[in-house]
Amino acid sequence: MENKYRKDFPFFKAIDEHSSEENKDLVYFDTAATAQRPFIVLNAMTHFYATENANPLRGLYSLSERATMAYENARETVARFINANEAAEIVFTRNSSESLNLVAYSWGLNKLKEGDEICVSIMEHHSNIVPWQMVAQKTGAKLVFLECDKESGIISDKEIEAKITNRTKIVSIVHVSNVLGVTNPVKKIGQAAHAVGAIFIVDGAQSAPHMKVDVQDINADFFAISAHKLCGPMGVGALYGKRALLEEMDPFLRGGEMIEYVTREKATWAEVPHKFEAGTVSAGDAVGMAAAIRYIQSIGLENIENHDKVLASRLMNGMKNIPHINFVGPEDPLKRGGIVTFTIDGVHPHDIATLLSDEHIAIRAGHHCAQPLGQYLGIQSSARASLYFYNTEEEVDFFLEKLAKVRSWSGYKD
Repeated sequence: MENKYRKDFPFFKAIDEHSSEENKDLVYFDTAATAQRPFIVLNAMTHFYATENANPLRGLYSLSERATMAYENARETVARFINANEAAEIVFTRNSSESLNLVAYSWGLNKLKEGDEICVSIMEHHSNIVPWQMVAQKTGAKLVFLECDKESGIISDKEIEAKITNRTKIVSIVHVSNVLGVTNPVKKIGQAAHAVGAIFIVDGAQSAPHMKVDVQDINADFFAISAHKLCGPMGVGALYGKRALLEEMDPFLRGGEMIEYVTREKATWAEVPHKFEAGTVSAGDAVGMAAAIRYIQSIGLENIENHDKVLASRLMNGMKNIPHINFVGPEDPLKRGGIVTFTIDGVHPHDIATLLSDEHIAIRAGHHCAQPLGQYLGIQSSARASLYFYNTEEEVDFFLEKLAKVRSWSGYKD
């Protein structure tokens, strides 16, 4: 079945029409790590640097004003994308990892004390564990893990009730697991957090590219996204934060542009969100992020989510017919979006990825920056195929054909 979106991407256009031998007929199933970028994103960035390149926010000449407008328009686009109350609630960062670190340093270190608790889930990406380990070590707080059912990946109501208590000051949860593919009940978890007076943080790196996000409906206090997961450039992301919380937080980084006034003795800070954006900003990347958002909005998040489910169903139903394959996470494809993580009996995940790479298939293998989850499940590493709206049924079928041969290529005679 023809995929009308592939022509929008120079990567796929080159592969489909005049590929080099290295990328010939490449099947790219690693979007959970990073998405490909359409022409419209690359063109928007080129246009900015070719026609609007000046240091935003600082110059009084018209070119700098146009650069400032482009940058602030990008902020407005991000705000509308996740339904923030206002653009000032969007802080541009390098990625979701930096966004989460910003909250850890600026809120966590200043607010927590010994005896307090920070609650995360066992399925978190390291980006949503390591910063909180740091906060716990420096403040004397305790890190508590919400554990999920090992087969379904579901965090039960009983677990939420048991782990989020009056000692909890921060609850930070991944929206969609980058390993299990499950969508966590963030609205319910947020209600539990707010009921005990805790702030509620959501890592939306894997959810924002694949489903409609409404931070006001979720009632998240903070929400983190990365542009490169949603067809935008690497090196830029955004942190949504409720204005009242951002106002009371100290800056994460200090230097140029984030100040209001500096003397020999002290400095005062610029208004939200600029007090969190020290130095020359990555304006071209912000413009690219906004272009990516507008592009996926033109496709429709509902259409993207449905396409993910169709392909995941085709993929997982086919994999169930191949002996010795074990799924990591739920076996229902409708419960795991476009992320399918698996192992093959007797074959190391790195070998799976290498053998498939020889067949021009790109998948991820390893611990997926989620080692505590692997330890909890008793799985040191796994292979992961992740899909997006630019992937096709033909690619899925080709993947299944090659996957069925991996054990025989590894020397097994089934």
